[in-house]
Amino acid sequence: MSLLSNQDSPGQPTIQDIARKRNQPPPPPVTTVPLWRLGFRPFYLLAAAFAGVAVPLWLATFLGVLPATGASLAWHVHEMVFGFAAAVIVGFLFTAAGNWTGRPTPRGRHLAALAALWLAGRVAMLFAPAGVAALVDLAFLPLAAWPLYQVLQRAGNKRNLFLVGLLALLAALNASFHGAVLGWWPLDPVHPLESAILVLVIIESVMGGRVIPMFTANTLGGVQPVVNPRRDRLTVALLAASALAWTLGVPGPATAALCVAASMAVLLRVLGFMPHRTLRHPLLWVLHLSYAWLSIGLFLLGLAALGLVSDSAGFHALGIGATAGLVIGMLTRTALGHTGRPLQAGRAETVMYLALHAGAVLRVLASLQVMDYSVGLLVASAACWSTAFILYVVVYGPYLVRPRLDGKDG
Repeated sequence: MSLLSNQDSPGQPTIQDIARKRNQPPPPPVTTVPLWRLGFRPFYLLAAAFAGVAVPLWLATFLGVLPATGASLAWHVHEMVFGFAAAVIVGFLFTAAGNWTGRPTPRGRHLAALAALWLAGRVAMLFAPAGVAALVDLAFLPLAAWPLYQVLQRAGNKRNLFLVGLLALLAALNASFHGAVLGWWPLDPVHPLESAILVLVIIESVMGGRVIPMFTANTLGGVQPVVNPRRDRLTVALLAASALAWTLGVPGPATAALCVAASMAVLLRVLGFMPHRTLRHPLLWVLHLSYAWLSIGLFLLGLAALGLVSDSAGFHALGIGATAGLVIGMLTRTALGHTGRPLQAGRAETVMYLALHAGAVLRVLASLQVMDYSVGLLVASAACWSTAFILYVVVYGPYLVRPRLDGKDG
């Protein structure tokens, strides 16, 4: 069963379809323009477009190509988490929650207002005074989480309510970041951002562990990935313990031990998903490969806790290889299914996936400083990153602003 619907096939069922199956009154059809009919449409498009320009902007500022702007290192990390990733998460959850429950999530003017608020946050973070930027940016996650909570609570969908709690945790970490920037407490602003990345890792571990083996089994007839619920719970527990140890500054050897243990647990998990059977299916192997980056990133964080490598290497492995890799895999997969298109990757999707993961490798190498070409590696990595997301906008933008091919709502 698909994460977003009751099946993993072309032409995903709409909220109306699922409501009828559950003997619920279907929500009224939406007559607004297609872009505002379901959460994935505006937020996927905005997130990809923002990703495509934000990284080159930061790099150009960092290298002195552009005069000093608001695009500092803290801005860069913040915007990748609370700009790019937050938009994708909200767009995904608004779409998923409707299909989990058969109840409508924000659409029409409500959805447009949330998208405008997110966009205002990006502008404020770059140009507005710190206090104004904090007010605008901090409003988005709570206002997006509230309707998600209402839909899940009214439907009695307790299984996924934890996602609202994780959004609340992200909002709290965002507040901690802004408080540090404003000088309210003596804290490095990057520290809560690193903690937020680790929260994303936990979300990815839980959700990826649900859908990757399911997608694999549904696509590859006769292949049954290994799913061990007890081991899966242990993996998530080790991830949470590692994140907590890093956040609280537990002594290096203990943090390293937890990170390496979590890395090995994730590696065993992904090997059980049978990634070697997915090589002819880009929509699958991109998810397997991205999930494997969790293991690499955690191992590098373990080394960083011992002072053997930079923190940057581990966080970029997690942020680009794992998070952005899973993001672009789901941006393409869910957009195809929910615009009534076949779940098949063409050349454009393959280029996106390869470019993104090449960028991850180059960025980690730059952080590890294993070569004397750090600036060249940074530029090449940014070029790969932007290629992936700008290509998504070019190819998928028309899908997202037009009605579904099957004529259904959503």
